[in-house]
Order: sequence, then C-alpha cells, then structure tokens
Amino acid sequence: MAACVETAAAAIRDPDAAARPTRKRVRVAMGNAGDYEETCRLGEGSFGAVVKARHRGTGEPVAIKHLGAALGGHGALLREAQLLEASGRDNPFVAGLHGLARDPSTMALSLVMEYVGPSLRDLHLRRRRSWTPLALPEATVRAAMWQLLTGASKMHERRVIHRDIKPSNVLVGEGANNLGVVKICDFGLAMSMDEPPPYDPAGTLRYMAPEMLLEKPEYDERVDAWSLGCVMAELVNGWSPFQGLNEEGQLCAIFDVLGFPDGATWPWFTSTAFAAVFMAEPGMQRRNLLREHFPDKKLSKDGFEVLSGLLTCNPEKRLTAAAALEHPWFAKVDALELPKREEVASTLPKRRRVLCVCDDF
Repeated sequence: MAACVETAAAAIRDPDAAARPTRKRVRVAMGNAGDYEETCRLGEGSFGAVVKARHRGTGEPVAIKHLGAALGGHGALLREAQLLEASGRDNPFVAGLHGLARDPSTMALSLVMEYVGPSLRDLHLRRRRSWTPLALPEATVRAAMWQLLTGASKMHERRVIHRDIKPSNVLVGEGANNLGVVKICDFGLAMSMDEPPPYDPAGTLRYMAPEMLLEKPEYDERVDAWSLGCVMAELVNGWSPFQGLNEEGQLCAIFDVLGFPDGATWPWFTSTAFAAVFMAEPGMQRRNLLREHFPDKKLSKDGFEVLSGLLTCNPEKRLTAAAALEHPWFAKVDALELPKREEVASTLPKRRRVLCVCDDF
C-alpha cells in the first residue's frame, strides 16, 4: 500500500471524519481494493461484512471489513483504522492492521486487517449437536487470559478502550505464524480516552460493565477489564455468567451473583435511579455468591482471585488489566491449547448490542 493518510479529510475529503480518535496523528496506509481477491465470507451484520481475501501479488491471506453506510461510512472506518493501528502496533495480541483499500470505481473504502483465524466464540461456546457447555482446563484459561490481558494492557497504555471485548471479538490463530495465539479484534466501538466525557454506553449487553449499564457519564479502561472477567468466566464454566434481557435485567443478573452494592461497597451507585428503586425492596441479595459458581474444582484460589478482581462492581476497586497480570496466578503460563475448529461450533441465537445494534450476543 503506497500512499499514507493521516486524516479522513486529507485522504478521502469526507467531512464526517473530522473527529480524530486521539490527539496524536496516526498514519494509515491506503491501497487499492483491486489488489485483493475475496475467497469467503467470515461474518456479517448491520455493521457490514467481514470477508477473507488474499493479496493477488503475494498470496497473503487478509480479513477485509466492509462497513455499512448507516454506521458513519468513511469517517467511521478511518476512525476504527486509527484506533486499531494505535492499539495493535507492536502488540502481538491485537489483530494487526494492513491499512485501508479504496475501490477506484465506487470510491468505497474497506479496512484490511491481518487474518488470524476463527473466533473464540466459534471454537469454544457450544458443541454443534449436543449444545453441551464446553469448559476449559484452568491451564488453558490462564494462557488465554494472560494473552488477552497483555493485549488489553498495551492497548490501554495507548489510551484506547475497546468497549466490546467478548468471545466473538477474540480470534484464535490457526496459521503457522499465529498458532497458539489469541488476538483482540473489531475496534468498531472503540474510543480514545483523550475524548472528553460524557461517554455513551456501548458494547454487547452480557459483557457490559455495571457503570456503563447505569449510564455513568465517565468511565475508563476498567470497562474492558470487566468484559475480560466475563470472558474468563465463560472459558471456565462454558457459559456467560450474567444473562439479562435488557439493561435492568442485566444489572439484576449481575447483582444476583455478586450481591447488591451499598454505600460501603460502591458509594456512587446509591445515587442512581436504579438503586433508588431496588434498594428499597425487602430481602435484597447482598452476599457475593461468585465462589459458589466457581468452586475449587473448577478454579484454584489464585485463579478465583483474578476472576473476582475483574468482576468487581465498583470500578474503583476493580483490577485493571495491568494489575491483573501482576497476580501470582500468572507466575507460570502454559501453552495455549484450544479445541480444534471442527470439534466445536456455535449455533447460538443472535442478541442485540447496546449502541450499534446487532451482534451475536
């Protein structure tokens, strides 16, 4: 990809792309869509579609994202490219960016990324025929979480919040270069912490942090730490730990397991409209029951300390990705061994996501 672009206005003269994701200029390579031959479709939704392709000149496999015009067109695509470039540079656990590709006949832009492999959701969540939850050995969970937390920590150092970490946005390497590696992908809902609040809620319901569900106008990278805790719980147990049907139901599902917060555990929470309604109810569940869902036979004491640290309702007391990596549970990290693609595949129904509607959970 020969040319480089720094802003949407300079590259494609698109006024919708005036807002930059960070205060620093991020260079994104620009190439020609005709250089790629699409081979198969990897996924699609209201965001557009992701296809697998190969570079005609080198034969290198890539993933190409075509964004739907309803989601902001060229400006949104450049924003995602800049955030992905900032997060993935020298970060082996974030899917790499090749650049943008423009179709000369239509002037449409696409995002060209590293092809990694299938998603963790496809490999892990359910067996195709029996729908039996697939729990993974603790050593495998530890290896996957070390990579994901390392990738998130580097991303957060660069002041980027992903806001939609979940199994379908985690890719599992299947080629020689990526074998045994998991990588965070899909930065369509990501944002820069250099952007001033208020921040809108964004993400997929089952993986959204309590403060985001409560529409707290200011939040930080610890919303990603919560999502990573949900992913970890899913790897250990085989299913999502909190399954509400809407924002209120999701909060209730969280508090049914972790206990209803009070002024001592989360002072800000008591000022919310949700708390005003539910705190007055008699018999409100106050105990943290997380260990009952993850007993010793499923997760060791050290592993549970990481999980409970990530799944802490009060973000001020929640582990960051960087802090979680300092825990003794990660003193020894084994090689990552996940089920083979043909052994497990997902047939779960789709659920809505909060901000940009449509995704698989």
